[in-house]
Amino acid sequence: MDDPSPILTPALELARRGPVRCPNESAEYRAARTALLAEEIELRRHIERVAAQRRALPPGGVVDMDDYRFEGENGPTDLAGLFGDKDTLAIYSFMFGPQRQRPCPMCTALQGPLDGNAADIAQKVALAVVARSPVERLVAFKRERGWRNLRLFTDLTDAYSKAYFGLLPDGSEVPAFNVFTRKDGVIRHFWSGEMTGDSADPGQDPRGAPDLSPLWNVLDMTPAGRGGDWYPSLDY
Repeated sequence: MDDPSPILTPALELARRGPVRCPNESAEYRAARTALLAEEIELRRHIERVAAQRRALPPGGVVDMDDYRFEGENGPTDLAGLFGDKDTLAIYSFMFGPQRQRPCPMCTALQGPLDGNAADIAQKVALAVVARSPVERLVAFKRERGWRNLRLFTDLTDAYSKAYFGLLPDGSEVPAFNVFTRKDGVIRHFWSGEMTGDSADPGQDPRGAPDLSPLWNVLDMTPAGRGGDWYPSLDY
């Protein structure tokens, strides 16, 4: 059982102990980097505190199993079928509805890395991607991108997408990430990403925390950062 209140060494002390030194760095650089390292350690600790708070959420709403119907590469299924033999299910809502000529580049940029880790994730929890285009169209795009491990499903009635924020009342598609649990045959909603445009800070696009996409995490570590005028494309 996790210790609820471990005694932690102050972050700045840990940072000052850090052994890493890069060639030809100045004393000014090292002082600033040590101060930054302390903040990074605090950020890591805050991420874990938030994760622990997330894990401690009370039971979410019971899912009405009769409402949601999907079709995957192996035929039709319901929400329970998406779990397979797992007791946790994570679903990403992919912005690729029938009205789109091509899918959302931002969703696509996230799903590439998800495909790379999908087999690993599947050891712990079930992972599914749900979109509103016919499954044949989803499979064709999956082959185009060279994805091998992601499980793609069509939302046959739009009911799931409407209920869990992949489809807004005005018909707009938005990306959504939802987690469900199953215990004693009862499926409940556990958590969803709720950082929308309404909660975005000035000058920033809507984003979750932690950010699911390696793309943005890597750019955040560079001098120019992610910027505000570049977005991924389906083709380069």
